[in-house]
Amino acid sequence: MAALGLGLQVRKLSTSVLRQALIRPPIDVYGVGGRYATALFSAASKQKKLEQVEKEMGTLSSLIKDPKLSSIVMNPHVKRSLKLKYFGAAMTKANLSPITVNLITVLADNGRLTLTADVIGAFAKMMSAHRGEVICTVTTAHPLDEANLADLKVALNGFLTKGETLILETKSDTSILGGMIVSIGDKYVDMSTKTKIHKLTKIIRDS
Repeated sequence: MAALGLGLQVRKLSTSVLRQALIRPPIDVYGVGGRYATALFSAASKQKKLEQVEKEMGTLSSLIKDPKLSSIVMNPHVKRSLKLKYFGAAMTKANLSPITVNLITVLADNGRLTLTADVIGAFAKMMSAHRGEVICTVTTAHPLDEANLADLKVALNGFLTKGETLILETKSDTSILGGMIVSIGDKYVDMSTKTKIHKLTKIIRDS
Protein backbone atom coordinates (compact mmCIF):
# COMPACT_ATOMS: atom_id res chain seq x y z
CA MET A 1 0.00 0.00 0.00
CA ALA A 2 2.88 2.36 0.80
CA ALA A 3 4.27 1.85 -2.69
CA LEU A 4 0.91 2.65 -4.27
CA GLY A 5 0.63 5.78 -2.12
CA LEU A 6 4.06 6.90 -3.26
CA GLY A 7 3.00 6.21 -6.83
CA LEU A 8 0.07 8.59 -6.48
CA GLN A 9 2.37 11.28 -5.09
CA VAL A 10 4.89 11.02 -7.91
CA ARG A 11 2.11 11.04 -10.51
CA LYS A 12 1.08 14.44 -9.17
CA LEU A 13 4.72 15.50 -9.37
CA SER A 14 4.96 14.36 -12.99
CA THR A 15 1.86 16.36 -13.93
CA SER A 16 3.44 19.58 -12.68
CA VAL A 17 6.73 18.77 -14.43
CA LEU A 18 4.99 18.17 -17.76
CA ARG A 19 3.49 21.66 -17.63
CA GLN A 20 7.00 23.09 -17.84
CA ALA A 21 9.12 23.32 -20.98
CA LEU A 22 10.89 20.09 -21.90
CA ILE A 23 14.68 20.15 -21.65
CA ARG A 24 15.97 18.27 -24.67
CA PRO A 25 18.88 15.84 -24.27
CA PRO A 26 22.03 16.47 -26.34
CA ILE A 27 21.05 13.68 -28.77
CA ASP A 28 17.75 12.23 -29.92
CA VAL A 29 17.16 8.53 -29.29
CA TYR A 30 14.27 7.30 -31.38
CA GLY A 31 11.56 4.81 -30.52
CA VAL A 32 9.14 4.59 -27.61
CA GLY A 33 11.97 3.95 -25.16
CA GLY A 34 13.70 7.09 -26.39
CA ARG A 35 10.61 9.20 -25.73
CA TYR A 36 10.36 8.02 -22.13
CA ALA A 37 14.10 8.52 -21.66
CA THR A 38 13.79 12.09 -23.00
CA ALA A 39 11.10 12.87 -20.43
CA LEU A 40 13.28 11.31 -17.73
CA PHE A 41 16.32 13.35 -18.83
CA SER A 42 14.24 16.54 -18.75
CA ALA A 43 12.86 15.86 -15.26
CA ALA A 44 16.27 14.93 -13.85
CA SER A 45 17.92 17.92 -15.50
CA LYS A 46 15.41 20.37 -14.03
CA GLN A 47 16.03 18.97 -10.57
CA LYS A 48 19.81 18.85 -11.14
CA LYS A 49 19.85 15.12 -10.46
CA LEU A 50 21.13 13.71 -13.75
CA GLU A 51 24.07 11.86 -12.19
CA GLN A 52 21.92 10.49 -9.37
CA VAL A 53 19.30 9.21 -11.78
CA GLU A 54 22.01 7.70 -13.98
CA LYS A 55 23.24 5.66 -11.01
CA GLU A 56 19.67 4.66 -10.20
CA MET A 57 19.21 3.38 -13.74
CA GLY A 58 21.98 0.91 -12.94
CA THR A 59 20.09 -0.19 -9.84
CA LEU A 60 16.89 -0.42 -11.86
CA SER A 61 18.67 -2.56 -14.45
CA SER A 62 19.70 -5.00 -11.72
CA LEU A 63 16.14 -5.10 -10.34
CA ILE A 64 14.55 -6.09 -13.63
CA LYS A 65 17.14 -8.84 -14.06
CA ASP A 66 16.06 -10.45 -10.80
CA PRO A 67 14.19 -13.63 -11.85
CA LYS A 68 11.53 -13.39 -9.14
CA LEU A 69 10.66 -9.73 -9.77
CA SER A 70 10.96 -10.06 -13.54
CA SER A 71 8.54 -13.01 -13.59
CA ILE A 72 5.90 -10.68 -12.15
CA VAL A 73 6.49 -7.23 -13.63
CA MET A 74 7.31 -8.49 -17.15
CA ASN A 75 4.41 -10.94 -17.25
CA PRO A 76 1.62 -9.62 -19.54
CA HIS A 77 -0.95 -11.70 -17.63
CA VAL A 78 -0.29 -10.00 -14.27
CA LYS A 79 -2.44 -6.98 -13.41
CA ARG A 80 -0.74 -3.58 -13.65
CA SER A 81 -1.64 -2.72 -10.06
CA LEU A 82 0.05 -5.90 -8.83
CA LYS A 83 3.15 -5.22 -10.93
CA LEU A 84 3.42 -1.73 -9.49
CA LYS A 85 2.96 -3.08 -5.95
CA TYR A 86 5.92 -5.47 -6.25
CA PHE A 87 8.07 -3.07 -8.27
CA GLY A 88 7.25 -0.26 -5.85
CA ALA A 89 8.30 -2.34 -2.87
CA ALA A 90 11.60 -3.20 -4.58
CA MET A 91 12.27 0.46 -5.43
CA THR A 92 11.44 1.59 -1.90
CA LYS A 93 13.87 -0.99 -0.51
CA ALA A 94 16.52 0.29 -2.96
CA ASN A 95 15.77 3.87 -1.84
CA LEU A 96 15.25 5.16 -5.37
CA SER A 97 14.31 8.79 -5.94
CA PRO A 98 10.78 10.01 -6.84
CA ILE A 99 12.01 10.70 -10.39
CA THR A 100 12.90 7.06 -10.98
CA VAL A 101 9.80 5.82 -9.16
CA ASN A 102 7.72 8.12 -11.34
CA LEU A 103 9.24 6.62 -14.49
CA ILE A 104 8.22 3.11 -13.46
CA THR A 105 4.78 4.31 -12.38
CA VAL A 106 4.14 5.89 -15.78
CA LEU A 107 5.47 2.83 -17.62
CA ALA A 108 3.21 0.60 -15.52
CA ASP A 109 0.16 2.81 -16.09
CA ASN A 110 0.77 2.71 -19.84
CA GLY A 111 1.45 -1.01 -19.95
CA ARG A 112 5.04 -0.38 -21.03
CA LEU A 113 7.09 -2.05 -18.27
CA THR A 114 8.58 -4.42 -20.82
CA LEU A 115 10.33 -1.36 -22.31
CA THR A 116 12.17 -0.57 -19.07
CA ALA A 117 15.49 -1.90 -20.40
CA ASP A 118 15.06 0.14 -23.61
CA VAL A 119 14.48 3.31 -21.57
CA ILE A 120 17.55 2.60 -19.44
CA GLY A 121 19.67 2.06 -22.56
CA ALA A 122 18.38 5.24 -24.22
CA PHE A 123 19.02 7.29 -21.08
CA ALA A 124 22.58 5.92 -20.91
CA LYS A 125 23.20 7.15 -24.47
CA MET A 126 21.87 10.60 -23.54
CA MET A 127 24.10 10.80 -20.46
CA SER A 128 27.10 9.70 -22.49
CA ALA A 129 26.43 12.53 -24.96
CA HIS A 130 25.87 14.90 -22.02
CA ARG A 131 29.44 14.19 -20.91
CA GLY A 132 30.74 14.85 -24.41
CA GLU A 133 31.19 11.19 -25.26
CA VAL A 134 30.30 10.23 -28.82
CA ILE A 135 29.43 6.56 -29.03
CA CYS A 136 30.36 4.97 -32.31
CA THR A 137 29.69 1.39 -33.35
CA VAL A 138 31.40 0.05 -36.46
CA THR A 139 30.36 -3.30 -37.90
CA THR A 140 32.57 -5.05 -40.45
CA ALA A 141 32.41 -8.49 -42.03
CA HIS A 142 35.71 -9.44 -40.39
CA PRO A 143 37.69 -7.97 -37.47
CA LEU A 144 39.84 -4.97 -38.38
CA ASP A 145 43.60 -5.27 -38.01
CA GLU A 146 45.48 -2.69 -35.93
CA ALA A 147 46.48 -0.55 -38.91
CA ASN A 148 42.94 -0.30 -40.29
CA LEU A 149 41.55 0.31 -36.81
CA ALA A 150 44.01 3.17 -36.29
CA ASP A 151 43.03 4.72 -39.65
CA LEU A 152 39.35 4.36 -38.75
CA LYS A 153 39.83 6.17 -35.43
CA VAL A 154 41.59 9.05 -37.18
CA ALA A 155 38.74 9.35 -39.70
CA LEU A 156 36.03 9.21 -37.02
CA ASN A 157 37.78 11.72 -34.78
CA GLY A 158 37.51 14.16 -37.68
CA PHE A 159 33.74 14.26 -37.11
CA LEU A 160 34.10 15.33 -33.48
CA THR A 161 33.91 18.87 -32.21
CA LYS A 162 35.99 20.42 -29.43
CA GLY A 163 35.37 18.78 -26.06
CA GLU A 164 33.98 15.54 -27.51
CA THR A 165 35.53 12.12 -26.89
CA LEU A 166 35.13 9.12 -29.17
CA ILE A 167 33.92 5.87 -27.59
CA LEU A 168 34.45 3.25 -30.29
CA GLU A 169 32.99 -0.25 -30.35
CA THR A 170 33.77 -2.64 -33.20
CA LYS A 171 31.70 -5.66 -34.16
CA SER A 172 31.98 -8.42 -36.74
CA ASP A 173 29.09 -9.75 -38.81
CA THR A 174 29.89 -11.96 -41.79
CA SER A 175 26.36 -11.52 -43.16
CA ILE A 176 27.16 -7.98 -44.37
CA LEU A 177 29.72 -9.58 -46.77
CA GLY A 178 32.05 -6.59 -46.83
CA GLY A 179 32.30 -2.84 -46.30
CA MET A 180 31.06 -1.45 -42.99
CA ILE A 181 28.10 -0.10 -41.08
CA VAL A 182 28.78 2.97 -38.95
CA SER A 183 26.56 4.26 -36.17
CA ILE A 184 27.90 7.44 -34.57
CA GLY A 185 25.82 9.53 -32.21
CA ASP A 186 22.37 9.76 -33.76
CA LYS A 187 23.68 9.10 -37.29
CA TYR A 188 23.64 5.78 -39.13
CA VAL A 189 25.49 5.00 -42.37
CA ASP A 190 25.24 1.62 -44.08
CA MET A 191 28.16 1.08 -46.49
CA SER A 192 27.99 -2.70 -46.39
CA THR A 193 28.38 -4.83 -49.49
CA LYS A 194 25.13 -6.58 -48.63
CA THR A 195 23.15 -3.33 -48.79
CA LYS A 196 24.87 -2.26 -52.01
CA ILE A 197 23.88 -5.57 -53.61
CA HIS A 198 20.29 -5.15 -52.44
CA LYS A 199 20.14 -1.64 -53.92
CA LEU A 200 21.67 -2.80 -57.20
CA THR A 201 19.25 -5.74 -57.38
CA LYS A 202 16.30 -3.39 -56.84
CA ILE A 203 17.51 -1.04 -59.59
CA ILE A 204 17.82 -3.95 -62.02
CA ARG A 205 14.38 -5.25 -61.13
CA ASP A 206 12.76 -1.80 -61.47
CA SER A 207 14.42 -1.04 -64.82
